[in-house]
Amino acid sequence: MKVLIAGAGSVGRSIARDLLEHGHDVVLMDNNPTGMRIAQVAEADWMLADACELAALSEARTETMDVVVAATGDDKVNLVVSFLAKTEFGVPRTVARVNNPRNEWMYDAQWGVDVAVSTPRIMTAMVEEAVAVGDLVKVFTFHQSGASIVEVTLPADAPVVGATVREIAWPSEIVLSCIVRGDRTIAPSPNDTLESHDELLFIVSSEADPEELNVVLRSAPAATPATE
Repeated sequence: MKVLIAGAGSVGRSIARDLLEHGHDVVLMDNNPTGMRIAQVAEADWMLADACELAALSEARTETMDVVVAATGDDKVNLVVSFLAKTEFGVPRTVARVNNPRNEWMYDAQWGVDVAVSTPRIMTAMVEEAVAVGDLVKVFTFHQSGASIVEVTLPADAPVVGATVREIAWPSEIVLSCIVRGDRTIAPSPNDTLESHDELLFIVSSEADPEELNVVLRSAPAATPATE
């Protein structure tokens, strides 16, 4: 996958390192000469340029990118980069960093944003998780589809603890996508058993009611007939 990251600050560099470790091709773009001198990440290409300028994005061959990440510390820049990437270069997917939560409402399809990531919102979610085990926490929303990623940490007395994934009647339009257990991430299979303090990540469609998930998690799963 080819990825252009606008903004070579700590956030952009961190994303670049992770992508490179997974074998992706990365271009880092920043208009700060001092920042670029310290931002060089092994195996990444980099450009000293303003990502808000069409000429710079053309030079980076943005039309060949699979994803553009707008990761600067300026919301105006991130919106402009996303808009240009989507409308001028037809990039299939854009991911934009939200610096000020008050601006989050602008990060939508009209500005070319597919996924908006708000660091303060994620930090708030983690705080809520720490003080409200068992409650659903929305991590972020895919603005193009309206789907969301929500997280819940199972309390020790949750009725579904000890049940397998197949025994639980999950609501339609809600998909269990990951189980985080300690330092492990588990792609759930029907035979996996849920344990106390598992962190469950769900993809919830825009049509789904998250409260249905709450009801399921707080109810005992239906007994399944034993196999001979």
